[in-house]
Amino acid sequence: MDFSYTDEQELLIESIDEFVRRSMPDDLITRMYAEQSVPDELTRAYLEAGFALIGLPEEYGGVPCDRVTLGILTERFAHASGCLTPFLNNVLAVNDMIDFGNEEQIRLCLETYLEEGKPLFSLGFSEPGAGSDNASMSTVTRRQADGSFLLNGQKTWVTAGESLPNVLVAAKDEDPSPDNRSMSMWLVPRTTAGLSTSSLHKIGAEIMPFCEMFFDDVVLTEDMRVGVAGEGFKNLMKNYEMERCLIIAQCLGIAQAAMDDAAAYTGERETFGKPIISYQLIQQKLTDMEIALLNTRNLLYRTLWMIDTGQPVRIESALLKRYGAQACTQVASEALQIYGGLGFTTETRLGRIWKDCRGMEIAGGTNEIMVHIAGRQLARRYARK
Repeated sequence: MDFSYTDEQELLIESIDEFVRRSMPDDLITRMYAEQSVPDELTRAYLEAGFALIGLPEEYGGVPCDRVTLGILTERFAHASGCLTPFLNNVLAVNDMIDFGNEEQIRLCLETYLEEGKPLFSLGFSEPGAGSDNASMSTVTRRQADGSFLLNGQKTWVTAGESLPNVLVAAKDEDPSPDNRSMSMWLVPRTTAGLSTSSLHKIGAEIMPFCEMFFDDVVLTEDMRVGVAGEGFKNLMKNYEMERCLIIAQCLGIAQAAMDDAAAYTGERETFGKPIISYQLIQQKLTDMEIALLNTRNLLYRTLWMIDTGQPVRIESALLKRYGAQACTQVASEALQIYGGLGFTTETRLGRIWKDCRGMEIAGGTNEIMVHIAGRQLARRYARK
């Protein structure tokens, strides 16, 4: 086992830290949360620095890397900035199009991304009655006599759905019943007749607002289909494991930022004439927080290493998501507690970090569905031969 960084990874970390110091002062981050958006100039700066290209195939203008390096980029950026940004979501969306789209769709998507640093589309997958249970989605397309399709249904938690020009929609083919696993993906312009949105207001991760989308007899044509007809369910499942790893990498990064603040504060804050770090209860909090961060980090990079080496990670990614999201939320909560009343104000970033971490216990699959995924597989793994 080698836990050291390569020279390239060390350089990447240094570059990230320098970028955040130069381009993301605290007042800008505060403003991004208040305005619920990332300034275009920051997105372009991230692109020009080359970070937006990391993890994309070389033939499409990207900088390919292993999954461990992509995890390092994600964690370190969240750690250095102490906030969540849409940059990870952007790379995942572009990779989805590269994986499933035709050459024309890929070209259009990459033209936008390489120019603006933003994807051409948001992701419309989840529904009010079908979050973790994708098979129960009821949004459906039905073929018409003229060869077109009518799309009807509702999507929710569509990140950037009201700001990006298109949405990549997953919908059942012909039959919306749970037994039908035949679904397809469609790239739908947001201005298409019959498509409407309604804003949803988060309690955390406000930089990345989401919305509901409604489809009322939206007319689709075959050229709007992304990927092979009927294989949308398989496509949905393909990237979940990597997505969960990178969600936890983000969560770990901001939880580490909370640890940085809280640990330093224990040496500065005095009660009864001495620093609070001298109290054993505070020492115990820091100790347990550090263990949680170390365990999450070890699980994260072991899982990414397994992906890089071609090993299945269905169990490991679910265990990581289940443990890591809760552990990071607890770290942020204890950091807030160490600050006391000050932590419960907007004078520190700890409340914001706690809310962002808490949302990660839901995003990408809830804690409960991770138990469902891992538990069944573990029973098979440990069955007596």
